[in-house]
Amino acid sequence: MPFHRFLLTSCAISALALVGLAQTKPTAAAQTTAARPAPVEPKLSWHDVTTWGVEGRAFGDLKRERWFDRFPAIADGKVTPAVWNLSRDSAGMMVRFKTDSAIIWADYTLFRERLNGVNMTPIGASGLDLYARDDTGHWRWVGVARPEKKEVRVELINSLAPGLREYAIYLPLYNGVEKLSIGVDPAAQFAPLAPRTDKPVVFYGTSITHGASASRPGMVHTAILGRRFDRSVINLGFSGNGRMDAAVGDLLNKIDAAIYVIDCLPNMDAAGVREKCIPLVKQLRAAHPITPIVLVEDRRFPNSWIQPKKNQFHNDNHAALRECFEKLKLAGVTGLYYIPGDDFLGSDTEGSTDGSHPNDLGFLRQADVMEPILRAALQGR
Repeated sequence: MPFHRFLLTSCAISALALVGLAQTKPTAAAQTTAARPAPVEPKLSWHDVTTWGVEGRAFGDLKRERWFDRFPAIADGKVTPAVWNLSRDSAGMMVRFKTDSAIIWADYTLFRERLNGVNMTPIGASGLDLYARDDTGHWRWVGVARPEKKEVRVELINSLAPGLREYAIYLPLYNGVEKLSIGVDPAAQFAPLAPRTDKPVVFYGTSITHGASASRPGMVHTAILGRRFDRSVINLGFSGNGRMDAAVGDLLNKIDAAIYVIDCLPNMDAAGVREKCIPLVKQLRAAHPITPIVLVEDRRFPNSWIQPKKNQFHNDNHAALRECFEKLKLAGVTGLYYIPGDDFLGSDTEGSTDGSHPNDLGFLRQADVMEPILRAALQGR
């Protein structure tokens, strides 16, 4: 047989052998999937969280179109349509309870069919994120809900160590919630924990504040800081639409906040900052004479080191915000704080998912930068 025909024949035989191997031997992924069947639902006692309330849900008893909306119904038609639609997301909301159950389930229905975006995991956009206090009182991660459709009934965790402890569940970041119940062993203790009455830290910002691109709801910097400060947080981040709007300022004034954190620069340019920053601060200060107000620079795009136009955009934005800050102080406005943004994502270019929004590492770094300044602003609050 000529050599070239021998070579072709040998290659064909090898290819067929590989195909046969692939058909007879399941892949690792297939083996993993087969080894993880959906848990069989045990007998459970269900508890509707709306009967005791969630933190991060501001505006008291003002009427809402949906219970889990972030804005009350009066906001519709006052804020922009985009902001109103984004306010239907449950970003920042958290429910607390105590139980000694060895299993915890969740039954919830989402507002939207779409479970995630191009830069968000389904867990981050539409999932639940479970934490518990350990024996030292620190919050530690426990488990998540992995949504696969709009209606979710899922085991969050099983085989928990014995003991009565406090739990917290963060709600979806980029989806809304129609209903939510927590399921536990019927023989277990269960005590709902009403939302804390401390004055909340209120964040007004952009998609980053909203939660893009955290892998799960508890990894946004607002949630991280809420655990570190051990106090309630209100997340008013609106993806692509955090622009220091006066209509949002009117709603902020309805919240008796511990501090207001204004973090809108990623959605603004220098001209917009100069136009809107000072009026927004004065609007808040007129209604809340002593509440600290924190102005936050935007992060630098991780690749701005190699893109001069991006770098200049950040330089201009930062200069405009600093200029407003100094003018406000010269005008006698007190209780102002300022957070530089250059180090939010770190210096190694590894803190972003898509060149704009933080990954979990980036959110941790942003929380680290913000914490000491916010902690100082919180003194006595």
